[in-house]
Amino acid sequence: MSVSTNGRVAVVTGGASGIGQAFAVRLASDGFDVAIADLRSADDTLRLVREQGRRGYAEKCDVSSHDSVRTFAEGVQDALGRVDVLVNNAGIYPATSFLDMEWEEWQRVMDINLHSLFRFGKAFLPGMVDRGWGRIVSVSSTTFHSGIPNNTHYTASKGAVIGFTRSLAAEVGRHGVTVNTIAPGLVRTDTTEAGPQAALFDLLAQQQAIPRTEEPSDLVGALSFLASEDAAFITGQTLCIDGGWVRS
Repeated sequence: MSVSTNGRVAVVTGGASGIGQAFAVRLASDGFDVAIADLRSADDTLRLVREQGRRGYAEKCDVSSHDSVRTFAEGVQDALGRVDVLVNNAGIYPATSFLDMEWEEWQRVMDINLHSLFRFGKAFLPGMVDRGWGRIVSVSSTTFHSGIPNNTHYTASKGAVIGFTRSLAAEVGRHGVTVNTIAPGLVRTDTTEAGPQAALFDLLAQQQAIPRTEEPSDLVGALSFLASEDAAFITGQTLCIDGGWVRS
């Protein structure tokens, strides 16, 4: 039997739009109050969260900055009191060949896609451990399983997310905290539609077992499950949600 989520709080990084917004709204509909960390305005997401009858909190936050994450965590504590679910969704995916890539771009991708997991984990995991219940769900990518050109930094960062998840799961399971990863394929969002990835939608769809383009709504059910009491015995896992492009 599922336990009520009343009083529980979720943090979603990169929750102002796209996948993160869909995650925030689904968690709100599941009964979580939701805090959003994003560099962009999250006013639209806050409105959608509150339409579900839940409290919302948002603050502009640079996930690559220790100070910014610390300030955000303090704001969440003041506004909502605790954090039970952490969704590490923020990420960037510049398309650059390795031969043309500069160190600064490599480091920027790692800072946002990987090092942010350390920053947010340090901010919110201790409280989960103290209370004996928590969920950490991070967004990886099926590019780690397949490998695609011009994305060595992105793919390396997402592979590291899987490694982080497996190892941390082994540490905190005894405290009632689960740590899992969702690995999407190419998802249609405003960002991907405006970038070079847009040329790949139709091609990838035809390579999938389910031949259509992935939408943010395709991911929210998995998050809802992993954040629930029903997933209490699932940890250290990566769930590929890509229409069967990768069959692992």
